[in-house]
Amino acid sequence: MVIYKNNSTDAYFNLALEQYLLDTKNDNIFMLWRNDRAVIIGKNQNAYAELDVDYVEKNNIKVVRRLTGGGAVFHDVGNINFSFIVPETEKAVLDFARFTRPIIEALKKLGIENVCLSGRNDIMIGNRKISGNAQSSYNGKTLHHGTLLYSADLSMLSGALKVDAEKIKSKGIKSVRNRVCNIKDFLKTDMSVTEFMDYLEDYVAKETNSEIVNLTEDDITLTQKLADEKYSAWDWNFGKSKELSAQKKKRFDFGSVAVDLTVEGGIINGIKISGDFFGVGDVSKIENILTDTRFETESLKSKINDKLIGECISGMTAEEFVSLLMS
Repeated sequence: MVIYKNNSTDAYFNLALEQYLLDTKNDNIFMLWRNDRAVIIGKNQNAYAELDVDYVEKNNIKVVRRLTGGGAVFHDVGNINFSFIVPETEKAVLDFARFTRPIIEALKKLGIENVCLSGRNDIMIGNRKISGNAQSSYNGKTLHHGTLLYSADLSMLSGALKVDAEKIKSKGIKSVRNRVCNIKDFLKTDMSVTEFMDYLEDYVAKETNSEIVNLTEDDITLTQKLADEKYSAWDWNFGKSKELSAQKKKRFDFGSVAVDLTVEGGIINGIKISGDFFGVGDVSKIENILTDTRFETESLKSKINDKLIGECISGMTAEEFVSLLMS
């Protein structure tokens, strides 16, 4: 097995790197990596149904779609990710126990006894989740990756993934929310996140007799190209979202505003505005303008302005209207 060292904390780059390794390397691979604040969504999920998009944008949280299925997860530099890539001929697809076993054993070596694989794809300490895992078959290989909550900002996690299930019906795969905790809180000896990563990397290297190598300049250049062209693209991260039906509603000083939306492939294909507000203009003007528009803040802002919104919904600004839609 080859262990690749990866010091990047850019979510676009790191998700692209997994695909690059799948596309170009034939070794059995293990890699640890971290992302700055990001939400990583499963390949079958609707981004809008999983996220508080307004919260995500205001907190500069990247949204990246991955190659594997499963639910949405929040990443920050207190969360460690691990990836295994092996030939598919080893019939390891959906064998979660095989790939989580060395992680669980490494944690037990640190004195965490009540750690185990729970259900199909979660690692738990007692009844609290520290790791979600996912797998897929790609390019004749199996990719298994998982999270390890070490010292993550759990308040940010809950904010980014906050969804009102009563207001949203999606054809995408929904995440299952579990009680989560950080590994660091269970350690008998204090370790920084980087010290823990070094420990885990060394443990796997010794157990598998692996070579630890750095990415080459070509590896980095080609991965960055893939990140720029695919993994940072709106079409990949939002445009692949399945059909979404949602109602956004809020009471303001001037009255209540409700917006019923249908969005498919990240494009608004139906919008109806209602409420007990006043306006000299007809809201159908707003509805017609926003139909066939990308469901993202900048695209919405480019189509409407304070004059239009104020005429149709007296007392409301364009910024308030967009914020309502993306909430």
